[in-house]
Amino acid sequence: MRPLLDCLLSLVMMTPQPLPAIASFDEPVAPTVIGPITGSDEPRDHPFFATDQNLGKAGYVEEEYFIEGAANRYTTPDQATGTVIDSGHAYRTRIVVRRPISPKKFNGTAIVEWYNVTNNFDYEVMWSRSFRHLLDEGYAWVGVSAQRNGVHTPTGLKAWNPARYGSLDLTAGGTVTDDGLAYDVFTQAAKALTDPRGAHPLGNLEVRTLIATGQSQSASRLAVYANSVHPLAPVYDLITVVDGGVQIRADLTTKVFKTASEYDVLANQAARRQPDSDRYAYWEIAGASHSDRHAYLVNNPIRLRDAGVSGLLAGPTAPCVSPARSNVPYEYVLNAMFDHAVRWARENRRPPAAPKLEIIDTTTSPAALARDAYQIARGGIRLAAVDAPTERNTGWNIGLTDATNSACRQGGTWIPFDETTLNQLYPKHRDYVTKVRQATERNLRDGFITRRDADRTIRDAERSEAGR
Repeated sequence: MRPLLDCLLSLVMMTPQPLPAIASFDEPVAPTVIGPITGSDEPRDHPFFATDQNLGKAGYVEEEYFIEGAANRYTTPDQATGTVIDSGHAYRTRIVVRRPISPKKFNGTAIVEWYNVTNNFDYEVMWSRSFRHLLDEGYAWVGVSAQRNGVHTPTGLKAWNPARYGSLDLTAGGTVTDDGLAYDVFTQAAKALTDPRGAHPLGNLEVRTLIATGQSQSASRLAVYANSVHPLAPVYDLITVVDGGVQIRADLTTKVFKTASEYDVLANQAARRQPDSDRYAYWEIAGASHSDRHAYLVNNPIRLRDAGVSGLLAGPTAPCVSPARSNVPYEYVLNAMFDHAVRWARENRRPPAAPKLEIIDTTTSPAALARDAYQIARGGIRLAAVDAPTERNTGWNIGLTDATNSACRQGGTWIPFDETTLNQLYPKHRDYVTKVRQATERNLRDGFITRRDADRTIRDAERSEAGR
């Protein structure tokens, strides 16, 4: 009997056993949430890039959490839904949450930003640009460390503070050597906000709408995510792609809102234009640069504090042919974008169509753009800074010793008009204020600017010296 029993046991062991079920892609598993992570008076024992804004005055709190789980890797075919390469890769990363303390302040929407890691550290571009609007309107903001360069490089989180961030891992113990886990991590970060396991990153706030966002490098990742990965597990109500990204599939069910500064239109987006649809909206902003003066002034002190580096200087001391950093307030358009995105997601109220920049030739590098007598771009969304100008603001610049200097190119230009030109344009101060008011009220009517930013624009014009 024993040989027969051994034979039967051998057959049982050779029979393929069913594999553990993988979670359904339309119901992604929420990660475990740990935190909030506390700090101390020790150097660097605070969230990397912690804001220097007075959140308490606005009724907000900033907290950092770790999220951990198991992530899939996906194929990302062009303009097509991907497939799972493999599963079960353990990870731990962090999210930073800035949220209203009171539910009465919360407007029900969380803006989830994919951290930009171009500089090999986490960089929150969208918060730097739109934080005032987000605070004023009661949004929650969440930053997600989704990519290896923000965690594992010599300037990443683990090296910045090993005691605080040493347990973070986006490599599955060193077995994943690229950003293959990033897409699933970003999906699971959404689930951590709506269906948390463990700690509750949003406290007692109840989320109605999740908006994914990212700029430049992050926007390119988001565009791929929107096309290939998000259709497998659609957890975001709408995706905003700012200044970057490949073309968006026409058959997506999730709405995508894309914007481009003048720089980005000239650099690559002019050749990637797509018609608006019931699920896709696209805006171009005249005179706006990829990295403007406003964003520089907001984020540079924090960049110096935590990363020890400064961005390209703003003004005539920059190593560029023209004074650097456009003054066109791109953030005003982005503020309107977020508000439209919420209405589009909740009520299916599509954002207004916007005029395009007048591109002459897309075969050149950069693309050729029609300009007026003051070398200001024609077409596009035209804020008062370009329609009632006191200076030349453009999206493009050139390095003084290196024409390919990307920081100069992306910073754009800012060249004040001389007194003669100003007097010709605005013989009296009221002439300037009238033109600013007309341009701003038109943009408000067309939906390209919020009421608060419109009032700020007119108020600034009234206080200016133009025409005095």
